[in-house]
Amino acid sequence: MAEKYIMIHDIMSEHKDRMLNLKKYYPFFVLCETTFSQYKEGKFMDLDMGYITMATLRYFINENNFHESEITYEQYEKFLAEILRREFRLELSEEEEQELIGYIFDKIKNDGRAFTFSYFDPEEKKKKTARVKLIDSRIVDGVVLYHVTTDGIEFYLDTKEIKDESNISVQQLLLEKMIQSENFAGGIEVIKRINNEVNKLALQKKEVLDLLSYDVFSGAKASEEYMETVARWFDEESKLFEKNRALIDKAFAKANNANKEILASQGDDADGAGKQTVKGMSASSAILSEIHKLDTELKKTIIKHGELIKETIELQNIADEMIARAKLRKLRPVFNFRDAMKKTMQHNRVDQLGMLVSPLFMPKLTKSFAPESIDRMLESKMDNADYGEKVEKKQVDTDYVFEDEIEDNRISANFARLFGELLEQLWKHGKTTLPELMAIYEIKFGKEIYRNGDVYSFLVHLAQKNQYSLKKMQDKQDTFLEGLVMDHMSLEKKDQFANMVFDIHFDVANILKFGEGKDEAFTITDMHFSVAE
Repeated sequence: MAEKYIMIHDIMSEHKDRMLNLKKYYPFFVLCETTFSQYKEGKFMDLDMGYITMATLRYFINENNFHESEITYEQYEKFLAEILRREFRLELSEEEEQELIGYIFDKIKNDGRAFTFSYFDPEEKKKKTARVKLIDSRIVDGVVLYHVTTDGIEFYLDTKEIKDESNISVQQLLLEKMIQSENFAGGIEVIKRINNEVNKLALQKKEVLDLLSYDVFSGAKASEEYMETVARWFDEESKLFEKNRALIDKAFAKANNANKEILASQGDDADGAGKQTVKGMSASSAILSEIHKLDTELKKTIIKHGELIKETIELQNIADEMIARAKLRKLRPVFNFRDAMKKTMQHNRVDQLGMLVSPLFMPKLTKSFAPESIDRMLESKMDNADYGEKVEKKQVDTDYVFEDEIEDNRISANFARLFGELLEQLWKHGKTTLPELMAIYEIKFGKEIYRNGDVYSFLVHLAQKNQYSLKKMQDKQDTFLEGLVMDHMSLEKKDQFANMVFDIHFDVANILKFGEGKDEAFTITDMHFSVAE
């Protein structure tokens, strides 16, 4: 019974907080569901109101926080018009576009009213209504200025769409709005989230140190990026911390003045003023307590930031020392065969392997014989017995695959794939050129295709004949290329292209270059492929 009582108590006591937490999501789903269903008889149903809403919130957060400016309707109209043209490719007249943008903005700000979210309060046994706005406005010098609300920022942060380098700054903006709206309890939660971001930076510092321990160069790059991130965050936060501290001081002063006014009003009205004074003092004390907790949490955050600055300086010193050691090790006269092989493969220069092998075949010109060897020869015991040579039968592993066989299989598979892509293009379009074919290869296999020697080897083998017939190739393979292609081409493709015959024409006047840089550029005569009639 006790467990059941606790469960029921939790359901009732937590329900209100859960509903108030859910209310900030309510406008998003209302906007997504009903915005374009009745406008212009569903003419703009293809527009995604969810994307437009998220883009609007990000735009307001960027302008309100990072540029510290509120938005006029004309600025928002220009921003949204660009989105409608770029993302949704809408081509409307100026009048239609302005009308559509006005309709969308009215929906997002709900015609200036709050979105109402109804829920049942089990403790008070009645229905309640929560109100939430994403965009609010105020009039300054006769101009209407718009800004994002606290609920709008919280909703956007919860969707995890904000960039990491902007996260702390946006949390600071949220804290500022919480303090201004006197939601001090919510401000404490925001500060805790800021502390979590600071803790993430501390953990990231350990990851950078770990990376430095086994890969100095990658670690040095990660260290530089980490320093830039921390420096950028601190530059943004220093002003915001000062601003929020000033807001907290104002809140303290306001709460203290409220206490003084309550005490002063007690003397003006002696009858029944005691209960009102006690009630007012109690509420004021609760506010002061929350402000004090908020101030304490903010001080902890500032201390944590100071510690992070100290750790960042230590990381810089450690990284500099480890990089200096790595540079000294690099200067030692040591040749790394693994690195040389890796560079040879990257540049696809097999001829460079000659520099590695040639010293091994040179005869050793200087010979030496240690005098101590004579003493060992004289002192050693001689065994005059003759022993036959023991011959061991070694079993041959028939499943063993040699490296050259692996290379042959790789080349064969690559040739078959390249030949298959050529057949696909001719099947679809009837003709193609070498630049078009190389562009298709780049799309299929990535830009690394230009550094792959198999491509150019395939083109050399392909140029041995002016005409290819798939039917003849299946019966008899005249060239090395045809044999490899037929061995690796699937039965499905053989059936599909069974009647394919295509010609190759060489445009000698047009010389093509592929690759990157002067050293890696490959010169090839242009080739035109067409299906034979």
